[in-house]
Amino acid sequence: MKDLSLHILDVVQNSVSAGAKNIVVSIAEDTKKDTLTILIQDDGKGMAPDVVARVTDPYYTTRTTRHVGLGLPLFKQNAEMSDGLFHIESQVGRGTVVKAVFGHSHIDRPPLGDMAGVLMMLVGSNPEIEYYYKHTKDGREYVFDTREVKEVLEGLPLNEPAVLRQLKEMVRENLREVES
Repeated sequence: MKDLSLHILDVVQNSVSAGAKNIVVSIAEDTKKDTLTILIQDDGKGMAPDVVARVTDPYYTTRTTRHVGLGLPLFKQNAEMSDGLFHIESQVGRGTVVKAVFGHSHIDRPPLGDMAGVLMMLVGSNPEIEYYYKHTKDGREYVFDTREVKEVLEGLPLNEPAVLRQLKEMVRENLREVES
């Protein structure tokens, strides 16, 4: 995958498939420590220990439609290639946590990509799921919480095209401020 936002999209889609109702995505950039950390947490059905042990094997998948699963293995590979690490914790019935740490300035770290676009794709296709997105960089912070957005919208559907367009621009603008 050409950027990290697509890895995040893939992992969150796994969370959706696992029945998650609440998904947290945190991105923390620390240029002094030279790290970019991505943490994705869900309250889905979770995985048994034997599945967790094999889930980063590209020739292992729980899907019946194909015999390979490359999302998590590629995410892990990208983290490790940038002098980072990758870790998954999961409990059946409680959910899953995926953590990937990258060398922030490492030449092999993929760019972050279009997080505003990915967030709106997720919100628009699964408006019933609660998403909490937090992005920090060197002490600056932005939080996008669908619970707060729903409260402000007073019943207007999140997946309404005009709403998604406005939300996407709002997220982009706030992320630009965090990045500056």
